[in-house]
Amino acid sequence: MKHSLLLSAFLLSSAAFATSYPVTVTDDRGRQVTLEREPKRIVSLIPSSTETLCAIGVCDRIVGVDNFSNYPEQVNRLPKLGGMNANLEEVVKLRPDVVFVAENSRSVEQLERAGLRVFVGTAQTYAEIFEKIQTLGKLVNHERQATQVVANIKRDIQRVEAALKGVRPVSVYFEVDASGYTAGPNSFIGELLKRAGGRNVVPANLGDFPKISPELVLTRKPQVIVGATLEAVSARPGWNTVPAVQARRVYGFTPLERDAVVRPGPRVAQGLEVLARMLHPELRR
Repeated sequence: MKHSLLLSAFLLSSAAFATSYPVTVTDDRGRQVTLEREPKRIVSLIPSSTETLCAIGVCDRIVGVDNFSNYPEQVNRLPKLGGMNANLEEVVKLRPDVVFVAENSRSVEQLERAGLRVFVGTAQTYAEIFEKIQTLGKLVNHERQATQVVANIKRDIQRVEAALKGVRPVSVYFEVDASGYTAGPNSFIGELLKRAGGRNVVPANLGDFPKISPELVLTRKPQVIVGATLEAVSARPGWNTVPAVQARRVYGFTPLERDAVVRPGPRVAQGLEVLARMLHPELRR
C-alpha cells in the first residue's frame, strides 16, 4: 500500500511538470514561438544553450552546434555549424525541430525563411540565467530536470556566498577583451562580481557590456583586474600606476574558467567560485 501511494505521488508530480503540446513561449525578440510537438532533433547555436540542454538531460537530442560549443565533451563530436553566420545549408540538412540562436546572430531571418522553428535568446542578466533554463526545460518537456538544475545552481551559489560572508569588497575591473569591452554592474557578469565580493569600477549607466576608454581604468584605480594578464596590462601606457598592476593582482583565465564565467548557463556557480578565488585569494587558505 505504501509503495502504491509513493508511486501515485510520483506519477502525479511528473504529470504536473510535463509540457503540454503545442507549447508557446516568448523569445527575446518579443515574438511567440510555438512547438507543435516535443522536439527530438535540436540545433543549438549558443554555447550556453548547448550546456543547458545537456544539463537538463537532452544532450542526445542535439544534432548540431555552433563552432564555440565545447562543453560537455560529447558535443565536440557533433557537426559544427558556424558562428555568427550559421551554415544554413548544413543546418537545414539536419532537419531540426527547433533551432536555438542568439539575438545578435546574423542567421535568424535566413533560418526562418528556410521554414525552421527558431527560438532567439540568451540570458543577459543574472536572473535571466534561471529563466532561460526553465524556458528551455519547458520547450523540450524537461521542466522537472530544469527545476532541479536551477535548485542545484542556487545551492552551490549559496555555498560560495557563505564562504565570502564578512569579506570587504575589493574594486575590480573585468576585461572582456583587450579592445576595451567590459562588463557593467547590471550584466550577469557584473552580478557575479558583486556576489564574489567585488565592487565594479565601471559605471552602470554605460550599459551591460560597454566599450570604455583606458582612462576610465586609470581614473578608477581598481584593486583587481580580471580577464587579462599582468604582462599584457603592464605594457599599456600608464597602467603601471593602477593598484591592481602594482600589487600584481591581475588574473587571466584558463579556457575552462573563462567559459564558466562568461557563459550564462548551468556552470554559473563554478564561474562565481573562480571569481571569488581571484578577488579573495585569502579564502583558499
